[in-house]
Amino acid sequence: MNTKFYTVDEISTILDMHPKTVQRYMREGKIKATKLGKSWRVSESDFHTFTQSKSVDSTSSTDHDSKASSSKNALSPNNKHDLIKVSSVVDISVRNTEDAINIANILTATLNGQHNDFGKSSLNIQFIEPENKVRVMLWGNVKFMETMMNFMSTYLDNYIG
Repeated sequence: MNTKFYTVDEISTILDMHPKTVQRYMREGKIKATKLGKSWRVSESDFHTFTQSKSVDSTSSTDHDSKASSSKNALSPNNKHDLIKVSSVVDISVRNTEDAINIANILTATLNGQHNDFGKSSLNIQFIEPENKVRVMLWGNVKFMETMMNFMSTYLDNYIG
């Protein structure tokens, strides 16, 4: 199955938005994206999910914050786990580039396989080659963090052991 992936520039052109706005939506979890190195990528299905959502909020973050706090449903997310957001940075020492790619692929697959349970979440992976280190940056609800941390722990036990 060939899945099409969009870049920030492609999305900004299609939606007639500034690239920085698209990147902000990605950081905020409005557009589900994966960061590979310095480049963001969005799968075709995630892009369609975003474009089919109710509306695109192009207001400034301060306007958005005041709207959220005045809204009756500001604390009524679709998923109770979305009331708390957590972020974490995990550095994993690896032997070589191949190990780094394997870890990146398996973590991305884990995220994509549980997309609905995780709500708005993001996974960014960076390979720091001079240090043979994979840096994993996670943001999402408690269920997402619990699942990803447990998975990394189990995977690394098998990888190291």
